[in-house]
Amino acid sequence: MPRTTARRGLLTRAFLSLAVLAATTYLLLTTAPRLGLDLRGGTQLVLETRDSPTTKADAASTDRTLEVLRRRVDALGVAEPMLARTGTNRIVVELPDVRDPAEAVAVIGRTAALSFHPVLGPAATPERVLPDESGQGLPLGGAALSGDGVTDARASRDPQGAGWVVGIEFRDGDAWQRLTADAACAPPGDPARRVAIVLDDEVISSPQVDPSVGCGVGILGDSTQITGRFSQAEARDLALLVTAGALPVPVDVAEQRTVGPTLGAEAIEVSARAAVIGLALIAAFLVAVYRLAGLVAVVALVGYAAVSYAALLAIGATLTLPGLAGFVLAIGMAVDATVLAFERAREVGGFLPRAADRGFRGALPAIVDSNVTTLLAAGLLFLLASGPVRGFGVTLTVGVLASMFTSLVLTRLLLVLTLSSPLGRWPVLSGLAHEGRVRRWVHRRSPDFLSRPRRWLTGALVAVGLALAGLVVVGPNLGVEFTGGRMLEYAVQGANVDEVRDAVADAGFPRAVVQLSDGAVTVRTEPVGEAAVARIQEAVASVAGPAEEVRDERIGPSLGAELRVRALVALGLAVVTQLIYLAVRFDWRLGLAVVAALAQDVVLVLGIFAWLGKTMDGVFLAALLTVIGYSVNDSVVVFDRVRELRGQRRREPFARVVGSAVLQTLPRTVNTGIGVLFVLGALLLLGDGSLADFALALLLGLVVGTVSTVATAGPVAVLLDRRWPGAGRRRTPAPRPTRQDRGAVV
Repeated sequence: MPRTTARRGLLTRAFLSLAVLAATTYLLLTTAPRLGLDLRGGTQLVLETRDSPTTKADAASTDRTLEVLRRRVDALGVAEPMLARTGTNRIVVELPDVRDPAEAVAVIGRTAALSFHPVLGPAATPERVLPDESGQGLPLGGAALSGDGVTDARASRDPQGAGWVVGIEFRDGDAWQRLTADAACAPPGDPARRVAIVLDDEVISSPQVDPSVGCGVGILGDSTQITGRFSQAEARDLALLVTAGALPVPVDVAEQRTVGPTLGAEAIEVSARAAVIGLALIAAFLVAVYRLAGLVAVVALVGYAAVSYAALLAIGATLTLPGLAGFVLAIGMAVDATVLAFERAREVGGFLPRAADRGFRGALPAIVDSNVTTLLAAGLLFLLASGPVRGFGVTLTVGVLASMFTSLVLTRLLLVLTLSSPLGRWPVLSGLAHEGRVRRWVHRRSPDFLSRPRRWLTGALVAVGLALAGLVVVGPNLGVEFTGGRMLEYAVQGANVDEVRDAVADAGFPRAVVQLSDGAVTVRTEPVGEAAVARIQEAVASVAGPAEEVRDERIGPSLGAELRVRALVALGLAVVTQLIYLAVRFDWRLGLAVVAALAQDVVLVLGIFAWLGKTMDGVFLAALLTVIGYSVNDSVVVFDRVRELRGQRRREPFARVVGSAVLQTLPRTVNTGIGVLFVLGALLLLGDGSLADFALALLLGLVVGTVSTVATAGPVAVLLDRRWPGAGRRRTPAPRPTRQDRGAVV
């Protein structure tokens, strides 16, 4: 690389690093975090549905109302809420850290029935008369369009005057055209030339059809604007309500109160201690393995933690304990890109600053491919899913982008500067001048271990069969988020919520959610019988004194059927999108092999949890999504090396090429795995309840994801190559220099 180009690249990375770190510092100093229900508590609303003129407020209509409310809460920007039906016609909504509870109640509880009506002339008999914006009565005909025909609504500034407008897009543009075509037959100035836009029996806008529109022609297209001199907040709320849809039945706010956190202070403290210990072990491991380069990586990881946390603050993400645990895990996984570059530098050898630069450039394709596949999945989860799955997509996107900045910009800058300083004169101190124990072990192994792929796949199929047997024989132990359960409330005097939580756990309900609010204790648990309810009441009374039962209701699942379907659709499309991307970047056989390994990993984690009798709840769902990301990432790194080696060894059997790729990337696999293992081990041993199960699911995913790359993805790719040889070989890069090719290091 020419010296001027290298210097320009160094200056660019330095400027970008300073800009990002300066913005990070500002956000950390000026923005307070939004904490979730488990860490801080929030606002609890109890809504009651009531009959409308056309719909009875039964369990089915209440469930449909709950899904509309969930969409509204998501649109409000409230992350990690809890919504569940209790009884037949009640909905409990818990909102964490809401800045304006009154506004949230007003927006959430509004029916928001939107309709578009023709304004009738004086000779016609109106269906009803409503006052317009000026207070004059408008005779309206039947609704020509309803809110169900609206696909999207967006607030924007009025380009022709003061205030804000709401842009509407229709599913059926012909209906809008017919409505305006009839109105255009009235002369300009006639009230019948107007179209009334009604929200909850209130005319919010009644614009006149433009004189340029001819009678019987109408306004072409599938969009329009609602004008009415709205403020920004009014326009935003109206767009939110229209997009989320009208409530099937009206709701009334029966109760509103503040509730405490669902987790105790001790559990939060223990989990924080586990995270700190895990991160300290990662730092020690990096320094022990990579010495000076490892110390640089530790400094860069601190920068990664700050950048990603500041980004979460900037977008107003709600922080929960599992989310923070996942954030800590992301720090461990961010080591992966750095380890890839370090191992590439060890392969290249030679003058240390150049070796480091070549290492980062050599690792770039694998880093980009693995992160792009993850971003594709995260983007689809954000766009198509809702609730906690959508929130996971946001957090994952932030983590991936911050990881790419850290590895490709910050770590590279710091390492090159460090190795160019006097400290870089001692190669032994650098940590990049020797191969390492794992790589020396690899050199003694034959790459022909995948020459009989069916043997590997037989073992994989046996493992999958055992996992499926667990799901069929034992069955999944679904948490209260999926199954619903029971909500119990007791009036108490001066209760200590941590003591009540411990007493309920000792009574045999360790996963019960216990909250304190306004002199009452609420216990939310899985479906239980009357004997269990009596034990819970006795446990509460044993530490809080007399406990008078205030409420005993069945609650529905907080992760309802619509949310589950949308999550599955988003995941399915994410897998298909990743397959298409990998088929373009590699070839379709390698992409199909990655998907096969991914499916196996999911089945194995589900099956092991079923055999162990562990609860599969919302926290487990987040862990499973993380496992999917890790599985794809691991396979992509190996297949990136397969693509490279195939360009160098066109005459070698494909099984030997795949085996060589697995062995050459093994140092990265081992070192990254150990780094993540430290965090998961600390969370598993020191964490409590669902957080420990979260760590267990991720630990299982780490193990099966690593093994499936060798035992499933590699053999499947070999078999597909034997069945369809030669496909996709044109997409192979030029050979990269290695330690044995010193002349190529420039």
